[in-house]
Amino acid sequence: MQKGFFQVVSPETFISLLKDFPALAQTSVPLHDAAGRVLASDVTAAEDLPMVNRSCMDGYAVNARDAFGASESNPAYLECRGSLSIDEQPSAPLSRGDCVGIVTGGTLPEGADAVVMVEHTQELGAGTIEFRKSVAPGDNVMQRGEDARAGQPALTAGTPLRPQEVGLLAALGVSEVPVRKRPRVGLISTGDELIPVADTPRPGQIRDVNSYALGALVRTAGGVPTLYGLVRDDEASLAAAIKKGVEDNDVVLISGGSSIGVRDLTQAAIEELPDAQVLAHGVAVSPGKPTILARAGSTAVWGLPGQVTSAQVVMHVFGLPFLRHIAGDKGAFAPRRRSVRRATLGRNIASKQGREDYVRVRLETREDGACTAIPVLGKSGLLRTMLRADGLVRIPADTEGLFEGHPVDVWLLN
Repeated sequence: MQKGFFQVVSPETFISLLKDFPALAQTSVPLHDAAGRVLASDVTAAEDLPMVNRSCMDGYAVNARDAFGASESNPAYLECRGSLSIDEQPSAPLSRGDCVGIVTGGTLPEGADAVVMVEHTQELGAGTIEFRKSVAPGDNVMQRGEDARAGQPALTAGTPLRPQEVGLLAALGVSEVPVRKRPRVGLISTGDELIPVADTPRPGQIRDVNSYALGALVRTAGGVPTLYGLVRDDEASLAAAIKKGVEDNDVVLISGGSSIGVRDLTQAAIEELPDAQVLAHGVAVSPGKPTILARAGSTAVWGLPGQVTSAQVVMHVFGLPFLRHIAGDKGAFAPRRRSVRRATLGRNIASKQGREDYVRVRLETREDGACTAIPVLGKSGLLRTMLRADGLVRIPADTEGLFEGHPVDVWLLN
């Protein structure tokens, strides 16, 4: 086994390596199971949506020119030619100087291009309606094809399906949705000191935290975690566990044994696989420098730090975007995909040049509504720093820290 880091890379290079892994295979799911998945192919609209020009409000359909300049002090007067129910298709065009009553969702007649809300009108009797507000063409109208045009993509491949996208698919009559498969993620915890969570530890022993914390994180990214239990500090046992994980999963996460030392066997165990390639052993970040990335066939194999906080930070920074990436999300690594809160730093933070630091912070809202990011300092083996933290602040590799009062983007730990 090699001593020293195999290949320490920059965060940018590490992300580039992650992006080289292709998206998972396509499958199909019922519409009610599509939320949280990623669209695998374009969905083309079979019809215009809306199919006709429809009213957004209860009121009167008009030609906007007939209500031009109307106000409380200078109203316009139009003749009402009846009203339309929500499922009624107009049989005749609207003439200039006329209006027609319409309900929300109703179809506008030909010749009408706007709707005046009922609260801005007054019935005067004998079919005359007083209009006290002007409108422009298109006001209070859902235009035909405004949501989707027949024969054109309504949603494109790589789109994460939120409730709003699911709603659009329902409106288009799509009952089966082409999506990417969910990432299957095998979780292996290594170390002679680890014991099952139900056991009582003796001095020198700790319960297996990472299998459960990392499994919970995997679920937040839409992955399907499988726990493979605890593996002793034995190269043959670890190699066998990794082999099984690679056979069953798209990603294998091994926590512990990624740093350099006599008991650190992860890299050697990975290299026992016949088609394995270690892509990086070390990333210029803190915490999380000892992270390993390897490829075994089409499966990504990660060696994560055993320290619980370090492992979770690496997952937030790199792991969760990676799972979304192989699930088909084309923008998984884009900054806009992160939940961010703007804040000012509550105290000075020192940093070493040449690495990116990810500092845990808690957020305090001031009386003026502005937000202060207070660093939560502590050792990476302690859980309390993550428990108290609301987010992470990134300190770039080319700086020696940030000063109190500096504006920062806080990556929220949702």
